[in-house]
Amino acid sequence: MIRRLALLLLALFATVPAATQSTSDVRVALETTQGRILLAVHAGKAPITAANFLRYVDERRLDGTVFYRGVGNADYGFLQGGVQNEPKRTLKPIAHEPTTQTGLTHDDGALSMARLEPGSAMGDFFIVLGKMPAMDAHPEAAGDNQGFAVFAHVVEGMDVVKAILAAPKSATAGEGVMKGQMLEAPVKILTARRVP
Repeated sequence: MIRRLALLLLALFATVPAATQSTSDVRVALETTQGRILLAVHAGKAPITAANFLRYVDERRLDGTVFYRGVGNADYGFLQGGVQNEPKRTLKPIAHEPTTQTGLTHDDGALSMARLEPGSAMGDFFIVLGKMPAMDAHPEAAGDNQGFAVFAHVVEGMDVVKAILAAPKSATAGEGVMKGQMLEAPVKILTARRVP
């Protein structure tokens, strides 16, 4: 009897999707020169930010862009890529969707929009390795406490993300806080497409 109950509970929990996955997720494949990264874009939980990213995908604005910045190592940090404010690729900034609104967090494999201030995110994003709760919104904190807007998660290809993040960084490239964080050999995003 106990064994049957244990098997029933195991089967029940095995069919429950992860807290960050939803039937409204949209799958997007980033084909890079280092391999494929498959994403679940959370259109239901972060509708503004997800729609912005999907517009970049659908209009092929991410094709030919690069992952250009890496902070940390293959176990902990983040990898940044996108349009780098290239005028022909960049769309207008979007409203900020803080993690306190979406319920998403900067956990392992999360994708979030790069920004300077809330409401300035456009076409650059980063992928988190490890857990980075400091990047979530913290309404109780002083200053710019809105954090960054999580909108997707990597579902396949974290090995590719880790390999890119572990690549050598230039000691001289980059300005301000980005100095020493720029990849010596940026990794090209060949295509970004919705997939079934």
